[in-house]
Amino acid sequence: MPPTDASGPDTPVHPGAWYIFSRPVFFGHNEVGLLRGGDELFPRLIDAIGHALHEVWLATYIFYHDDAGQAVAQALAAAARRGVRVRVVVDGFGSHHSLRQLRQWLEPAGVHLVVFRPLERWWNWFQPGQMRRLHQKLCVIDGVRGFVGGINIIDDRFDIHHGRSEHPRLDYAAELHGPVVAPVEQTLRAIWTRASFGEDWRQELLNLVRSARPVRSAHRYLRQLRILPPRHGPGEVDPAPVQAAFVVRDNMRQRRTIERALIDAIRQAERRVDLVTPYFYPGHSFRRALVKAARRGVQVRLLLQGKVDYRIAGLAARVLYDELLSEGVLIYEYMPAYLHAKMALADDEWVTVGSSNIDPLSLVLNLEANVVVRDETLSNAASREFERALTVSHHITVAPLRRGWHAVLGRGLVAWLAHWYLRLAGWNERY
Repeated sequence: MPPTDASGPDTPVHPGAWYIFSRPVFFGHNEVGLLRGGDELFPRLIDAIGHALHEVWLATYIFYHDDAGQAVAQALAAAARRGVRVRVVVDGFGSHHSLRQLRQWLEPAGVHLVVFRPLERWWNWFQPGQMRRLHQKLCVIDGVRGFVGGINIIDDRFDIHHGRSEHPRLDYAAELHGPVVAPVEQTLRAIWTRASFGEDWRQELLNLVRSARPVRSAHRYLRQLRILPPRHGPGEVDPAPVQAAFVVRDNMRQRRTIERALIDAIRQAERRVDLVTPYFYPGHSFRRALVKAARRGVQVRLLLQGKVDYRIAGLAARVLYDELLSEGVLIYEYMPAYLHAKMALADDEWVTVGSSNIDPLSLVLNLEANVVVRDETLSNAASREFERALTVSHHITVAPLRRGWHAVLGRGLVAWLAHWYLRLAGWNERY
């Protein structure tokens, strides 16, 4: 049985009220398509931007200055030149090395580019919250067409730290049409406004002080900085297929929503759970849900990275192998290229795609965004992708760190690093 939203399947919920709930709120009458890598995403994205009439909103962690990034930038610039309102927000760390080129590509055309938590001065590194990054990859065109996923704007065959590779990294995004696009756009507007306000806060404060009605102006700015619940009366959730919910992880009301959605799906699964993620170091509740599912006969399969980009990330996942393998969880490592996909499936009609890894950075620190879909057709497409990836993956049957001082040291090191990283980032709850 697929998971239900926080308010129950038959509880009336206004379409704009998704943000006040701590679990997914589903809306019907959507169209959702699965896109594999930038090879499929970028042509669709460029085409959508090319047909934009009014507005384009885009947020990404990495917007790189390679040919793929230039192609998207040219589409954004062309849209702005023909009068479309184009707003772009990039992360100050992920896009740090590309900012000068991005500004040259975008700003002369009239694209409004802002940076989320910029790192342009040495003292920026010591400001509170700098470890909490914008990791979302979102785009909405004219409020009717949206893209949600894990794909940065960078060539699939290029890695910033490791150079070019023969095979493209494995990654996914979802193309959306329908009511579920509205909360995506609402989130993009809030992120862009917060980033813009953070950059120019001194001028904004001066404007408030000089305003003829400072209280009203301050209230307007505060409303822009938050995602507010609607003031309208409740409506009804549309039960029609395809049902989709947009879920985020932020540092306000939606602090654990993506994690809860995944855990709920695992707990309610009856036949299978398939999970793809490059960075895997879940907390106790998440691991317990996986183990309990395997114990009750659910086929639980994890597809993790075999070609490791960061050694500590690879170690963090592998210190958990022995615990999971002993409980019947199946583990595979993807070998042809770097794995960057974040996707999960439960039974025959529940699937999520987005930016969230299953590690402390994604689950409790970064701004993340996923789409959760109840649809057998999309689930079948995602399942085919999963099975295809398994054919070129290594099945792990023996944990690389099983016993002895190497295993104890590895587990202790990862736990210590995770603990202190979260403390330095301002997270004081148990992970």
